[in-house]
Amino acid sequence: MPPPGSIARVQQIIKDRGLQTVCVEAHCPNQLECFSRGTATFLLLGPSCTRHCTFCAVSKSPVNAPDPGEPASTAHAVAKIGLTFCVLTMVTRDDLSDGGALHIAKTIEAIRKKCPGVGVEVLISDLGGNKDALEIVLASKPEVLNHNIETVPRLYPEVRPQASYSRSLKLLKRASSHMPPMVIKSGLMLGLGETREEVLGSMHDLRKVGCLLLTLGQYLAPSDQHHPVIRYVPPEEFAGYEEEALALGFTAVASSPLVRSSYKAEQLYQTARNHLPF
Repeated sequence: MPPPGSIARVQQIIKDRGLQTVCVEAHCPNQLECFSRGTATFLLLGPSCTRHCTFCAVSKSPVNAPDPGEPASTAHAVAKIGLTFCVLTMVTRDDLSDGGALHIAKTIEAIRKKCPGVGVEVLISDLGGNKDALEIVLASKPEVLNHNIETVPRLYPEVRPQASYSRSLKLLKRASSHMPPMVIKSGLMLGLGETREEVLGSMHDLRKVGCLLLTLGQYLAPSDQHHPVIRYVPPEEFAGYEEEALALGFTAVASSPLVRSSYKAEQLYQTARNHLPF
């Protein structure tokens, strides 16, 4: 086994357990930095997705039945890497009656059992708008419930044709009213063709439904077959959005070109903890 904290060590643990990470599957530009810090974002129910969002690099090949051993394997990897805070994400599984919610909850339960005290952020799909499925995830009490709206409503037909902006906002609103309360998070990609006014409008929408954490990053097209980059947003513009978001009442914001939804998730959460309204 490579030495603790090394990129190779994290990669080997993930490989040995037969797991996927969104770092690799989504071609994240930060994956080696995160691996070098001994972190990774686990991709559950994958590696294939049932939707055809035009921005995403995750495979669209036929999906397989959920692996019943994945929750335990994920918990083992969390323990082996030595994480104090882990991020779980998922592919969208419209083929499953609960969208994969029970599988996600079982994974959180397995991590709680094997790694007491480890914080969990879960980045979920819209679960097809299934309220009962969302309750299953919320009942597992993650520290952070994340669901990305990804882009502004006008671009949904081009970028997220099988998703719904209003459905995503409803999910976030239900999650923010859950008891006991948890931190609600969302994020957008910039450079898909949105205007400044549309970005600010979506930020307002997220605050209205109770989001406390926000990520903003530059969209990078995974290939020529994906939605093109319409604009590269300069760093100073990202900094301006961060100031706007904090003024709106977000408790912590990550906004810069290479930010992705799980980038430095623990630090973002810890920053927010000192300002939580609950």
